[in-house]
Amino acid sequence: MKIYSVIFKSNGKSYYFNGEPNLNIHDYVIVETERGQQYGEINTVISDKPDPEKYKSIIRKATNEDTDRYYELQKEKTEALKKCRELVKNFSLNMNVINADFTFDKSQLLFSFVSEERVDFRELAKRLAGIYHTRIELRQIGARDKAKEIGGVGVCGQKVCCKRFLNHIDAISMNMAKNQNLALNPSKINGLCGRLLCCLAYEDDNYIECGKGMPAIGENYKTKNGEGKVISVDILNRKFKVLVGSNKEEIVINDEK
Repeated sequence: MKIYSVIFKSNGKSYYFNGEPNLNIHDYVIVETERGQQYGEINTVISDKPDPEKYKSIIRKATNEDTDRYYELQKEKTEALKKCRELVKNFSLNMNVINADFTFDKSQLLFSFVSEERVDFRELAKRLAGIYHTRIELRQIGARDKAKEIGGVGVCGQKVCCKRFLNHIDAISMNMAKNQNLALNPSKINGLCGRLLCCLAYEDDNYIECGKGMPAIGENYKTKNGEGKVISVDILNRKFKVLVGSNKEEIVINDEK
């Protein structure tokens, strides 16, 4: 048996399964999950995962009939999403349903929604269960997850990272923006989701390392021409400008390690 990494959505999170050794990357497979059977794509063959028995199994390589069924389910989930939104409006619920998803064996229908408050959706779930005769789950997700589902173009001009390649979104903090001397303007450091840009984390370790021993803007600094105040800092190049004396002379200090 081999261990395979399988995804269920483009650029989605990877999950591990054991299966026969004759499967390859980009093969479509039917797997057993906690939610029921799912249709997915192998994106990696893993060789360093011990104890394959502890992983759920790949049931089979997907057949043409399986693929046809998968695409039929995509149509059905679109109709289910439309129906759910109609019911939300009828029940006057303060929630924005953004996605619906059937398991491959239709043992569960999952709806993802965004809301700024807790929502009592019990009656909605009962009505949906009566229509689709399967287990209904309504999952409240955050703003970042919503952006990952919907996608869009970021301030860099490219498709947002969470839609392209990020399988896991790490915690992003305001300190990352401060470490990089960025203007703390929400329009500059927030993404489409309204939260801090994920890319702030990409170079944070480098900025922390390069910034060791560097003065902060506003600090006093002694130069050969006298003491002055730091007015700008180039962290990656380890350079900073100091304003010295009554004549406001600008001195560039190169503090290379």
